[in-house]
Amino acid sequence: MTEYSIYQVDAFTTEIFKGNPAAVVPLIDWLSVDVMQQVAFENNLSETAFFTRTEETEADFHLRWFTPVAEVDLCGHATLATAHVLFNELDWYRDEIRFSTEQAGILTVARTADGRIQLDFPARPAAEIEIFDDFVEALDVKPDNLLLARDHMAVFTTEAEVAAVSPIMDKLARINEVGIIITAPSDQPDIDFVSRFFAPHHGIPEDPVTGSAHCTLIPYWAARLGKNDLIARQISARTGDLKCTYLPEDSRVYMAGYAVTYLRGHIFL
Repeated sequence: MTEYSIYQVDAFTTEIFKGNPAAVVPLIDWLSVDVMQQVAFENNLSETAFFTRTEETEADFHLRWFTPVAEVDLCGHATLATAHVLFNELDWYRDEIRFSTEQAGILTVARTADGRIQLDFPARPAAEIEIFDDFVEALDVKPDNLLLARDHMAVFTTEAEVAAVSPIMDKLARINEVGIIITAPSDQPDIDFVSRFFAPHHGIPEDPVTGSAHCTLIPYWAARLGKNDLIARQISARTGDLKCTYLPEDSRVYMAGYAVTYLRGHIFL
């Protein structure tokens, strides 16, 4: 039996019990996929991140993310949580970390002057599609518009409409194998847009704060609002805030947030 360190970090928040909790497990050598999946299932958080050092010249670490039921291609809050652990728990010596990933390429994470951690992620602009009956039935309400990138994204008129949505999860799980975003302009003058994110197919009925969803949200709202610097809030029960920038010429999005350590411990495998 081997002992491994584990951390639990609340991402995109300055307070424990807010933002999105992620588990982070540093490794010297990779565990099998089956074992990593079992650890993620045991943790029962929306994501568990595993990382190792890498000898790749363009990256410092290799990073993978698992929900309780599957490995995913991209995860923002668990990347932020991993960077937080490296910066604050493991004394990483630079203000930048380069992660190589299975499907999302090289992701660069930087510590900013105000204490946020900024993620440099690929943009995933969505294309508008026709609103279909199964989607309306699953969401239990008809949005103003429907778009599709990796995720389906439903756009509403008001923040109150987004807050009131109560999907039928088993039906929603059949709509998209990754997730469904719902979004609207914010009612608050210091917030540009709000969102919620559902991923029942991955065992996550509602994700508290979803970095990868903002790869689609940021290009949409930048174009709609006519500005590339945006403040976003995910209005889940836990809530979380993101400082966002769209770089259309590079097809990249920046999203920055704070994080706090909730737990330090060990697991035995």
